[in-house]
Amino acid sequence: MSAHDDVAAMREEYSAGGLDSSDLADDPVTMFGRWFDQARAAGLHEPNAMVLATASDAGRPAARTVLLKGYDERGFRFFTNTASAKGEHLAGNPACSLLFPWHPLERQVRVEGVAEPLPREEVQAYFDSRPRGSRLGAWASDQSRPVADRAALEAAWAAAEARFAGVEDVPVPPHWGGYVVRAWRVEYWQGRPNRLHDRFLYERDHVDATTWRTVRLAP
Repeated sequence: MSAHDDVAAMREEYSAGGLDSSDLADDPVTMFGRWFDQARAAGLHEPNAMVLATASDAGRPAARTVLLKGYDERGFRFFTNTASAKGEHLAGNPACSLLFPWHPLERQVRVEGVAEPLPREEVQAYFDSRPRGSRLGAWASDQSRPVADRAALEAAWAAAEARFAGVEDVPVPPHWGGYVVRAWRVEYWQGRPNRLHDRFLYERDHVDATTWRTVRLAP
């Protein structure tokens, strides 16, 4: 048997718990808070890590991991270089999806919605909370663009460090910002034995609707 055959044979039986309609909160944000707190309490490494999937104007998809930096009734927030590949995608096609893969809990949360730019004051407030090195990194990295080598990247960071030497409040780069993903669908997935997983979907007609419906989905 080859190593590739071994991959086909890999499987886990999910038996950590279940999810029933009686376990659901009235809205997906409250439900997310419950599961997120449980993920943190379980000691998961970076429970706020989420996969962001976008698509270009031509329909070419791309996915990458980013960090959730807040959530509320508006949606799920993250920050990034807006001139990056993801930023270019969202500028032309704001529809996107998020995935929280909480494997140790045999859970995942899937979000579908629209990404909207955050107000500049929110971007400023979050940027000011970052470590100084990360703020300088935002100036140094031309995210998603080719770079000659590691030395060139470190030289760009050193140039940013010299540029803002003695400046306590490093300004927000003009190409750096944040988004809130306003959801119209949020799915909660709990692994179960025999691949009969529990899946519950919250959905609403559009991102401004106030009424959510819930439905159980077949696994």
